[in-house]
Amino acid sequence: MSHQSDLIASDITGYLEAHENKSLLRFITCGSVDDGKSTLIGRMLYDSKMIFEDQLESLEADSKRVGTQGENIDFALLVDGLAAEREQGITIDVAYRFFSTDKRKFIVADTPGHIQYTRNMATGASTADLAILLIDARRGVLEQTRRHAFIASSLGIRKLVLAINKMDLQNYEQSVFEDIENEFIEFAEELATGIEIQAIPLSAIEGTNIATRSDKTPWYDGPALLEYLETVPVDDDRLSAPFRLPVQYVNRPNLDFRGFSGQIPSGVVRVGDRVKTLPSAKETTVTRILSGDRDVQEAVSGESITVCFADEVDTSRGDLICAAESPAEVADQFQARIFWMSDDKMLPGRRYLMKIGSKTVTCQVNETKYKIDMSDLQDRPARDLSLNEVGVCTLSLDQSVPFDPYNEIRETGGFILIDRLTNNTIGMGMIDFALRRAGNIHWQSVDVNKQALSAQKNQKPAVLWFTGLSGSGKSTIANALQKRLYSIDRHTTLLDGDNVRHGLNRDLGFTDADRVENIRRVAEVSKLMVESGLFTLVSFISPFRSERRMARNMVEDGEFIEIYVNTPLEVAEQRDVKGLYKKAREGKIKNFTGIDSPYEPPLEPEISIDTTQTTADEAAEQIIDWMKAKGFLEA
Repeated sequence: MSHQSDLIASDITGYLEAHENKSLLRFITCGSVDDGKSTLIGRMLYDSKMIFEDQLESLEADSKRVGTQGENIDFALLVDGLAAEREQGITIDVAYRFFSTDKRKFIVADTPGHIQYTRNMATGASTADLAILLIDARRGVLEQTRRHAFIASSLGIRKLVLAINKMDLQNYEQSVFEDIENEFIEFAEELATGIEIQAIPLSAIEGTNIATRSDKTPWYDGPALLEYLETVPVDDDRLSAPFRLPVQYVNRPNLDFRGFSGQIPSGVVRVGDRVKTLPSAKETTVTRILSGDRDVQEAVSGESITVCFADEVDTSRGDLICAAESPAEVADQFQARIFWMSDDKMLPGRRYLMKIGSKTVTCQVNETKYKIDMSDLQDRPARDLSLNEVGVCTLSLDQSVPFDPYNEIRETGGFILIDRLTNNTIGMGMIDFALRRAGNIHWQSVDVNKQALSAQKNQKPAVLWFTGLSGSGKSTIANALQKRLYSIDRHTTLLDGDNVRHGLNRDLGFTDADRVENIRRVAEVSKLMVESGLFTLVSFISPFRSERRMARNMVEDGEFIEIYVNTPLEVAEQRDVKGLYKKAREGKIKNFTGIDSPYEPPLEPEISIDTTQTTADEAAEQIIDWMKAKGFLEA
């Protein structure tokens, strides 16, 4: 997701090595659109007198590629180049700038202010130590200002520069500065505890209070911006936190060597330390540490290393190596804060992929407890999350994972959510704590299992999942199939959409979130029926591919038969046996599939039935023939 201004890794490494004796500060510039971020970054680069050659490539030829000597660069030209570069990559990128002063080196994440790209800001903030929050002195504190401040604090940033910019357009009035500062400080009382705020009056275009304090603001006695950035203490809690090493790679070039590689997010490890690998909870001793191809006696947070163990401990990619005396927790259910980054809503019951550390698992959002209103940071009731919304949710995973609460160790408490169909990143989250019930619930073994019940019925159980528009004929065909199976002494059960809504799902409506939960519950019941050895006929519109895939994944391979009852919308609407389409067209029924709610047809169903050419009884026979051919029924 990151865009690094086309700087290749060797350039970055060489730059940092040249300044390795200086401390490093990672910070982000954020705020609302047109608050002056490009101008401010351009001024800092210009005034710092240290710019990477590669950052000049977007400038005019008369820049003459002056290397790192910023005094030969026209400031307006530099700002124009930065702004143009950001506009070109604004929809997907965070631009990272690298520069240095005499006292410190910096990496700045330059992020867009547009509300639709708040996800970019969150990406940049996730690794920052400090945030510069720009405010246009003419406009004051805006909703996007509050949103960015909240996201920065939620992501663990505890140092915030309130850069009140364009003061030249307000004649450097002290009252303008103080009114904005006071309004923001009052708002910031609702942010996370421990936030340090430094307000600075600026004019990025004129260079006021950027490198040195200006006599244009004689009433301001605080530091200039670069002076503050050079001297602000960077609280590196990572060194004092317990040792953690997410395993990214198992290195075994030969039988005599087996090492576990990754980057240390926190703590210190030394040869001879006792460590524990999670989730197996096996303990061993570190016998060797390699940094690159060099043996070292210890390694600290931020370093990429390979460790070797005294014992053959079962450890693989995705596991977490911890200090034995202070290991991480392990759980499969959590409360977490989620920042939603997709145009499609986050829906409870829908399954996503979660990447936490180097491990990827399947995740389901159980419920949204509430979302946070960016105007006042108050909790508001919510069932789902839309683009750029932040909510507190409960999650369940398909397996236990090691973790730390996000406010203790960012790297092992943060995660991203990934769409299972598109593989796009659609959300990021911060774990608050494990739900205690996760450790109290265990699978109960049974003696009479699916194999025994299937053998008793002399059949190979399966879910036959009928999907299609309302009025397509799903229930009619499912009913005909059940009668046909009954006639040949097969054991079945039938779950029909309308019937289930009279009981199990009577509390659900027809919003997208309710539809997802409707299918989740039915899929869980279907799984139980298959475990009982039954042919389970499920007749539901089930409009979303994601939920049909979820239902498929709940049973074993080969046990899910997707049957697409393929009826064009105009044909289904002409039938309109229940009069539902007429009511939907009149606006009396909301969220009706095919009218004002989407239907996603199957891409590769096991069986497709064209009801414009096939009767219900003919469709039932077609399914019977398929089941015989696939070994579900005797030929």
